[in-house]
Amino acid sequence: MAVEEINWMSGGPQGSGVDTAANIFGRACGYGGLYVYGRREYHSNIKGLHSYFHLRISGNEVSANVNDVDLLAAFDAETVVRHINEVVSDGGIIVDKDQVETKVLSIPTLTYELRSELRQYLDKKGLGDSLSDLLADAGKSGVHVFQVPYMDLLKQIADKLKIEQLSKVTRMINVLTIGISFGLLDYDESLVEKAIRTFFAEKPRIVDMNILAVKTAYDYAKQNFQNNFGHKLQKIEIDEKRIFISGNQAVALGKVLGGCRVQTYYPITPAADESEYLEAHEILKTKLGEERGAIIVMQTEDEIAAINMASGAALAGARAATATSGPGFSLMVEGLAWAGNSEVPVVITYYQRGAPSTGLPTRHGQDDLRFALHAGHGEFARIVLASGDIRECFYDAAAAFNYAEKYQMPVIHLIDKAMGNSSQTCALFDSSMFKIERGNILDETQLIGEYKRFKFTESGISPRVFLGTKNGVHWYTGDEHNEFGHISEEPANRTLMVEKRMKKLDLIEKEVPIEERINFFGDKNAKNIIVSWGSPKGAIVEALQKLTQEGFNLGFIQVRMMHPLPKEYLTDALQNTEKIIDVEMNYSGQLGGIIREKTGIPIGFHILKWNGRPMTTTEVYEAVKLVLFNKAPKRQVLTYGS
Repeated sequence: MAVEEINWMSGGPQGSGVDTAANIFGRACGYGGLYVYGRREYHSNIKGLHSYFHLRISGNEVSANVNDVDLLAAFDAETVVRHINEVVSDGGIIVDKDQVETKVLSIPTLTYELRSELRQYLDKKGLGDSLSDLLADAGKSGVHVFQVPYMDLLKQIADKLKIEQLSKVTRMINVLTIGISFGLLDYDESLVEKAIRTFFAEKPRIVDMNILAVKTAYDYAKQNFQNNFGHKLQKIEIDEKRIFISGNQAVALGKVLGGCRVQTYYPITPAADESEYLEAHEILKTKLGEERGAIIVMQTEDEIAAINMASGAALAGARAATATSGPGFSLMVEGLAWAGNSEVPVVITYYQRGAPSTGLPTRHGQDDLRFALHAGHGEFARIVLASGDIRECFYDAAAAFNYAEKYQMPVIHLIDKAMGNSSQTCALFDSSMFKIERGNILDETQLIGEYKRFKFTESGISPRVFLGTKNGVHWYTGDEHNEFGHISEEPANRTLMVEKRMKKLDLIEKEVPIEERINFFGDKNAKNIIVSWGSPKGAIVEALQKLTQEGFNLGFIQVRMMHPLPKEYLTDALQNTEKIIDVEMNYSGQLGGIIREKTGIPIGFHILKWNGRPMTTTEVYEAVKLVLFNKAPKRQVLTYGS
């Protein structure tokens, strides 16, 4: 029978093509009208250690992962060891036939911690130490094991391609697992071929090799595992255009829509993927292929240079941004404060990851909210905008430039590793929804007499000119300054200038519609309210839908503009609730603390996670349900992930 949803995972040593396999698999499913949500996990070393990609495939739109794996495509023995307990009953494991007798405790890449846990697990269950023992135990729980002779299949492929050295085709194990998977799922083989042709469009020889590998494996699965697997995938006819896109790519495309013309960066995970994507598409073209401008993407010597170069470009009139992660943002702080003092409309895209220090360089984190709100010495106006999904990443990346120029201040676009490295099928983004707003900018024809760049105004916003504008002479320093930009330490001027900058926050609260600052899901009159921000959104929305179907009364407030916080809205929405449930991926419940600080309303329950892996729908659903049944402690800590 055809099932409505499949959770597929590929895993293997880093550098073995895990991402390639997942992207081809996801594209093939997308071409069949299916929705895809995928999460990428990888070690911070360059090659060798374990990485995996978890894809959720459904006929309905999905926006988060779940705990279950229906089909595990293992490139090596370690993948089986790490993920075997995630495979559900009646699920399947694709494994190399030549590795089933591997002694699992002797796998060299297992960490000390995992090896200790594994030894205890084997002793507790009375199992031997070979992979076959683990697989046999899984089989008792209803898991199907599909032993595939990878090397035999690769030899067949090499012979057909007339390649004498087998080492030249061993990298195609990842493609073999795709073929086996789709053969088991009885999926349309032509869609898989289309995905390969698209993915390797610029490498025709690679295309032919990979199509042969997929077909060989697909046929092997059909001939040897016919009717051995109950899960099937069928294509669906759709009448809308969709894209399969990562969070990094969505931000990059959003910046293009927003008019970004200068992007600076210093390489750092996971932010660098965005800048590298922009570098690969610097020349902007029309639908007909005509060149219509370009983006300058500059790799700087460090993050200090990156923020200052972006500020310089913004002052010269370009819409400019920089992208970084926690350690890089730490170095940018002095430049950020300079931009705040000089009212520079610069955009900083901030990808959070596991912290502090280098922390978990390639793992998820949501610990940097308070840092983004307060980074920089002294007090100055800024906007902190937090996206909750890939679609929001696109639109917020564009809107950030409007906010920056309209209110003449830095905008920090706060994302996280989970969003940046996740991929999803989305309906084609509607660019007509966005209009560029550049704010109060003067040209030389409007400049008569003395020009005051920092003129005191009722709103706090002064008329701005670009550097080099005729008759627009003004000064930028790092010091406090008067209306012209000249250094001034006079107390009266200092008082007025600080007030000028800070009162723009009040203007933002009045002018920016609440719909751009808050999303609400569920029943607005509910007595049980979840509050959260950022990437937990998808898991929360799905858990909310499931709980509502079960008869529970719930609402969910997703805060999108973290600063200035929409405190009046939050006060009205939360003051009469029975249970407030804060869901965040940090230790202290930072948003919950900020809400209490700004509204005086305490948070009753916290659901928190900080193990470097994003929240799943499964664990959010289970944790919230405990709260609703009055069986939860005030603080629940989630730990799922491998």
